[in-house]
Amino acid sequence: MSSQLFFYDQQIRRFLLQFIRIMSNYQVETGLDSTGAQALIRVPVIYGDANRQAAQILAKNSETNLSTVPVMAVNITELKYDRSRVQEPNFVSKMSIRQRAVDPVTGELQQVQGNTFSVERLMPVPYLLTLKLDIWTSSTEQKLQLLEQILAIFNPAIEVQNTDNYVDWTSLSYVELTDVSWTNRSVPIGTENPIDVATLTFQVPIWISAPAKVKKLGVIERIIASIYDTQEEMEAAILAGKLLNGQRQYVTPLNYSVLLLAGQLQVFLPNSTATANSNNGNVPQNWPAVINVFGSIRNGISEMHFSSEDGGPDIVGTIALNPMDPTVLFFTVDADTVPVNSLMPIDAIINPVKSLPGGKLSTPAAGQRYLLLDSIANTVAWGVNFAAAANDIIEFDGVNWTVSFAAALASGNAYVTNINTGVQYKWNGSNWLKSYDGEYPAGRWHLVL
Repeated sequence: MSSQLFFYDQQIRRFLLQFIRIMSNYQVETGLDSTGAQALIRVPVIYGDANRQAAQILAKNSETNLSTVPVMAVNITELKYDRSRVQEPNFVSKMSIRQRAVDPVTGELQQVQGNTFSVERLMPVPYLLTLKLDIWTSSTEQKLQLLEQILAIFNPAIEVQNTDNYVDWTSLSYVELTDVSWTNRSVPIGTENPIDVATLTFQVPIWISAPAKVKKLGVIERIIASIYDTQEEMEAAILAGKLLNGQRQYVTPLNYSVLLLAGQLQVFLPNSTATANSNNGNVPQNWPAVINVFGSIRNGISEMHFSSEDGGPDIVGTIALNPMDPTVLFFTVDADTVPVNSLMPIDAIINPVKSLPGGKLSTPAAGQRYLLLDSIANTVAWGVNFAAAANDIIEFDGVNWTVSFAAALASGNAYVTNINTGVQYKWNGSNWLKSYDGEYPAGRWHLVL
């Protein structure tokens, strides 16, 4: 049994068909009809080289038949890599898609959400497609009529779309007229072949895309119920975050809470309490029993999302089962989702009473930074004129110690990384905490299986 390793998406073919559609429905005059009105005939468009394939088609595969004109033939003359449009080759675009539910009986769309998907798109490869349009005519008048219709459209290009797929970010392009060749004949030509061919050259910048990775989300992630102040415009209230009584409800299916510590996850029953230091006697549950209600974990692929209390972006990471302990999931955070540091890194977290420069700490050097667990006030080791409070960050400027971050004066959250341990910390206005470790109650976490 073999699996399919290749998927033909007809990407170049779709651009070619769109070009042929652009050139369709042009007409030429043929004189007057029986009513005295001007008669028009539509000029067909075929795909093939004018010198061989198209000529063979026009002659009906016979040397005794005269070619029927007017007709237009399209063929590809060049497809080359477009270096000028190269972007980051390793870039991956991620997007979430929500479909409307479909009635299984009537097949009609419903006013509720249906399937949800996560789509990862790889950076497409740029190419420049060159097309030639050969215009076969039996007279100069026919040629002038067709050129007058075509040349007026390309000034110098028109946009083209090869698909209506919402996820396809390469569907839009343009067709540019780059060259016009009046005739392929030289003078004199004699009387053997009255057919003349004019050639128009076009260029189309296209993209060749690799297949996208589509992951179906099979569970309800969360339900958010919000009540807004109706005394003003709804849109303004939503954007300003003005909620009635300042309340917003988050609901997670089964209402389990999760504890994240040092890259490990534990799940607890509803209404149980877990903290970063102790689970207070509550027993963590087996992850397979909790997750199997919705699906199964794919190690290194399934994801866990955590929402911050301040409404910032979610912390996202992949999860994997611990083969030795079913109550533990390994969590590998996606570095792109970790909050951005607002402060320069610190060298260590210290108690300035016990750890002194030149003692437990190294000799001061310009740029050294420490987060304090206790206050400093006029000591010889730190400087008789230097004072700092607990939770402050101090820095040595090469001569003296200074307060780089005064916690008592800080407004809003602040983030800093301890370069000694690689752990990021968050100042929440009253305490320093690990930026995303801790307890996440129901409503502030969800799975992407």
